[in-house]
Amino acid sequence: MTPTPLIELAEVEENDAKGVTIRDGAKVRKFIVLRWGGETLVYRNRCPHAGTPLDWVPDRFFDRRKQHLFCTSHGASFEPETGLCVDGPCLGDSLEKCAFEVLDGVVVLKEAI
Repeated sequence: MTPTPLIELAEVEENDAKGVTIRDGAKVRKFIVLRWGGETLVYRNRCPHAGTPLDWVPDRFFDRRKQHLFCTSHGASFEPETGLCVDGPCLGDSLEKCAFEVLDGVVVLKEAI
């Protein structure tokens, strides 16, 4: 399997997130690349409640206090470090974590698209 590059790590500020869309023919997958508390994380940009992307406005993933990832469709809140839903219609569910690595400053997805 060929690794899929998502984004240069330097493009994602600490305690912030960027959305990345990968298209392969008709197949479209959306990801959230997050830097939080000194860690880098990658989640599928797909709310477990309804399957919609979290961001209504591109790259706006956080609530107003910038404490939780927030689904703008139905108001679910997720812990940035775990992806666990702590409020909203999917309470107790989690965002899907993705296997990745950082190679030469680029966040690279390890799973098949």
